Amino acid sequence: MKDFTRRDFLKTASVAGGGLVLSAGMLNAQAAKSGKRLNIAMVGVGAEGRVLLQSLLKMPNLNFVAICDIWEKYNQKYALALIKKTLKQTPKGYIDYKELIKDHAKDLDAVFIATPDFWHSPMTVDFLEAGVNVYCEKMMSDTLEGAREMVRAARKSGKLLQIGHQRKSNPRYIYAREKLLRDASICGNIMACNGQWNRAVSRDIEAPKNPKYAIPQEILVKYGYRDMNQFLNWRWSKGLGGGAISDLGAHQIDIFGWMLGARPTRVMASGNRDYYKNADGTPAHDWDDNVMCIFEFDKTFQGKKAQAFYQVLTTTSAGGGYFESFMGDQGTLKMSENPALTKLFRENNAPDWKPLIDKGVIGAGEAPAASAKIADARESKALVGYSFPEKVPGFSSEKPIHMYHLENFVGAVRGENKLSCDSEHAFEAEAAVFKAREAVTEGPLTFSDSDFVVS
Repeated sequence: MKDFTRRDFLKTASVAGGGLVLSAGMLNAQAAKSGKRLNIAMVGVGAEGRVLLQSLLKMPNLNFVAICDIWEKYNQKYALALIKKTLKQTPKGYIDYKELIKDHAKDLDAVFIATPDFWHSPMTVDFLEAGVNVYCEKMMSDTLEGAREMVRAARKSGKLLQIGHQRKSNPRYIYAREKLLRDASICGNIMACNGQWNRAVSRDIEAPKNPKYAIPQEILVKYGYRDMNQFLNWRWSKGLGGGAISDLGAHQIDIFGWMLGARPTRVMASGNRDYYKNADGTPAHDWDDNVMCIFEFDKTFQGKKAQAFYQVLTTTSAGGGYFESFMGDQGTLKMSENPALTKLFRENNAPDWKPLIDKGVIGAGEAPAASAKIADARESKALVGYSFPEKVPGFSSEKPIHMYHLENFVGAVRGENKLSCDSEHAFEAEAAVFKAREAVTEGPLTFSDSDFVVS
């Protein structure tokens, strides 16, 4: 078992992510821009857009041409001021993205879209048809058909479309998938997975008390919002977003299939809207407050069957944060974008992991916990936790977690690498989320191969 180097990381980043294979013509055309300044625009600079903006501002050779956001007096104003302060650049501000396309499409190398889900598809399709490479946040759309239209537009235009499932560019996740699960087979036979994202109770965001800071009502209506409250809390409205299972769960459900190297074959799910209420006692949201679901996989990369349990709860932060665990007969890999929540556990009957520690594949184990009193003879002995190696190729604790995925996209635009999450593979991952959402009301559902591909 050889050491996992930075070269291995660069090679497997595209392979593990199912990277888009560029045609020779496309590579040659884009390679001409390698290392040169790219002209970019951003559409949507709210909460998620600001996360992307903070990373983009740290990346070299990017020229901000335009910023588009319908909240001109807040989101747009903030982004324009920050770019000017940080880079001394003065992009033009827009409310209407179609005006941005008309004025700048011919000059743009890429656009970054971080709007509410229901705008992802029409915006992405319009930019692709105008000849602009697109980075779009997940979910691809609030509907399956919208997601399909994005895939078709990317194929037809020949431009790049990266979807924001950022774990697929994260060096720690790539290391876990390629080195730990496959090369070292550290978990043995993986028969079960579980994941969660639990968050404390959080009330809806309130609209500005002073109406002069709000978006004018005619602008809200023009762009699909009932009022300012719905604009600020769009994730909970059907027709705009997909609720917590889409907003949070999409990232982690994607990782189940990616790590296991398989598509799910069946899903069952349960949810409820019994916590957040309006004054009259009716549910405050269209989508479920909490969702729990189970995915079945008939054949993983090990040729085994497996089940994956996932929960997203918005009424408690209990349970240890957000993570995805892969549990085998020899060990468990508990992954999280937060390194502090990441841990490896060796089964007591598994081969000694000291050789892996000596080779730097994993970090040292913790001191065994004091023996706890056994209440039942069927209890298993507590497991010792191990860490990741001190250095994972390509990973820096100083780098924002979204930055790896943005760098991957920018590198692909310059012809330097393949995409980690092109639209074809993103659609395959998100098909599982759409089906889980449906299973909450329709009962257990079975997948067919056609669910994961766009014809």
